[in-house]
Amino acid sequence: MNVDSKPNDNLTLINIFSVAPENRDRLAKLLQEGTDSWISKIPGFVSSALYLSRDGQRIVIQGQWRSAEAIAAMRQNPEMPAYFERIQALATMEAITCDALSAWTAQA
Repeated sequence: MNVDSKPNDNLTLINIFSVAPENRDRLAKLLQEGTDSWISKIPGFVSSALYLSRDGQRIVIQGQWRSAEAIAAMRQNPEMPAYFERIQALATMEAITCDALSAWTAQA
């Protein structure tokens, strides 16, 4: 086991969406489009990954940001109110901002 005790200084924003299975694909597409079209272009954005639960009832999007100010800029972007309204029509959401503590990689 290879452990990096401080993987990076970026902030991680994790959004967990609870969604009815029949709305999962629409929500996933909305999140993909929003990230691609405007969220990824906000200064301070580093990366993002989208995860679909196998039970069809949750979507997790994990984003890396350079700072809390960058996350605030994303939340205050003029695109956000309409985007968030569309999300709320499909799912409920919990957001968690985290600092990386450890990361593991497999050894060859």
